[in-house]
Amino acid sequence: CVTGIENLPCELQRNFQLMRELDQRTEDKKAEIDTLAAEYIESVKNMLPEERVEHLKKIQSAYSKCKEYSDDKVQLAMQTYEMVDKHIRRLDADLARFEADLKDKLECSDFENPGSRSLKKGRSHKDKRGSRGRDRRTSEEDTPKKKKLKGGSEFADTILSVHPSDVLDMPVDPNEPTYCLCHQVSYGEMIGCDNPDCPIEWFHFACVDLTTKPKGKWFCPRCVQERKKKK
Repeated sequence: CVTGIENLPCELQRNFQLMRELDQRTEDKKAEIDTLAAEYIESVKNMLPEERVEHLKKIQSAYSKCKEYSDDKVQLAMQTYEMVDKHIRRLDADLARFEADLKDKLECSDFENPGSRSLKKGRSHKDKRGSRGRDRRTSEEDTPKKKKLKGGSEFADTILSVHPSDVLDMPVDPNEPTYCLCHQVSYGEMIGCDNPDCPIEWFHFACVDLTTKPKGKWFCPRCVQERKKKK
């Protein structure tokens, strides 16, 4: 279960603290190995065969413990990265949905505006049939509204020009992993291949011609071809 993003700082702090503790344990164990090795070299000539074996076992056990701490640290670092990556994907998906909703609202607004403009135009024609003074006042009152509509359309064009795929144009962290057939970073909605041996694993909806998540198991184009070859 993915926790809310408001808990992310606490989760990161806890994981980093654990990683620091593992670092300290590793350094302590390395110092112990150095001491054991120095003792062995100093007194190996006077040791019995059994004592040599026992001392070497202590050194080997310390090395195994040191490797265990290092493996735990690597595993914790991977879990931390995955946790952050999941939040990034959720934010990308929320941003894509927000942009889609905003696009729909702006399209509805553009659909309604022509009618209101034509209504105002019809009223101005009626006013022209009246006095010139009224016509002059009507023109002065309509001018700011027209400018406002013009500015609104420019704003709409700016917003609508933004697309989830434009994430590709943003600066990319060279350490961020890439996915999909397009070899790009994760953005928008993605789907995972159900083949556990898939070399890519995650794919952007658009790159595999999907708009919604399909029911049941889903295999990427490469894995589908491989399955056909095996048959």
